[in-house]
Amino acid sequence: MIELIQQRLESYKASNPVEEEQATKEILQEVALYSLWRAGFFEVAAFQGGTSLRILHKLPRFSEDLDFILKEPNLDFEWSGYLKMLQGGLEEFGLQSEVLDKSRMDQRVKKALLKDNSVSNQLNLSFYRGQPGKKLTIKLEIDINPPEDSGYEYAYLDFPLDFEVCHQDLSSNFALKIHALLCRPYVKGRDWYDFNWYVKHKTQPNLPHLQAALFQFGPWKSESVKVDSDWLHHTMMEKVTSVDWKEAATDVERFLNSAEKQSLKLWSEKFFRSKVENLMRQD
Repeated sequence: MIELIQQRLESYKASNPVEEEQATKEILQEVALYSLWRAGFFEVAAFQGGTSLRILHKLPRFSEDLDFILKEPNLDFEWSGYLKMLQGGLEEFGLQSEVLDKSRMDQRVKKALLKDNSVSNQLNLSFYRGQPGKKLTIKLEIDINPPEDSGYEYAYLDFPLDFEVCHQDLSSNFALKIHALLCRPYVKGRDWYDFNWYVKHKTQPNLPHLQAALFQFGPWKSESVKVDSDWLHHTMMEKVTSVDWKEAATDVERFLNSAEKQSLKLWSEKFFRSKVENLMRQD
């Protein structure tokens, strides 16, 4: 089955070792999703975050991690049974990967880690040469007590074989992206890149889901605020004025191709104020 992975990698037409490594990681992500579907994971969980945008909606930036939320809160959720079947699925495709449960009892977000160098060994990839100990690493994270009012959809993928994925709808995914923009204690340019993508695709955030998330975690947790269009407009404009846009552009640059990188020259308070205004006009 390693030949299937080789064919998939060739379809990316990677032009340098960085693009080749990113393509290989994305292929591992897809095999992992297929294996989780086989394990019945998407009966209880939904795919969410930047990688879901990349794989399901062709977001033009690479995304590193696999993020999920439970469809219903379950504080007793454990990765263990799913990870065993995930590892078995990887082995069916010729991959001898490590799959580690990194969860802690006190964490709302349960974490796991997939490590692999078997694909690099078998395919003699350029990014791997001279680094015999290098392993590709993919984090898996799942929120076991997600905020209320999310919407869900289903999508069919055909690599490595046909399978179905439950995922957050774009409106709900956008709501959690805005939550990250407003509540993350550091600048992450990938968040702003995704925000711009949502605006360009005329997506409106699921405001009840955003409000539930804000009440659950972040500086608005203990406050009574009504998350409507006016509140969102004002709060996003305030946030835009506080961002170091050079730092934000530097964060996202390595995840973009050369054409996409050109647009980073535009990143500024003025540019993103216009994006917030565009979002409000779509309402």
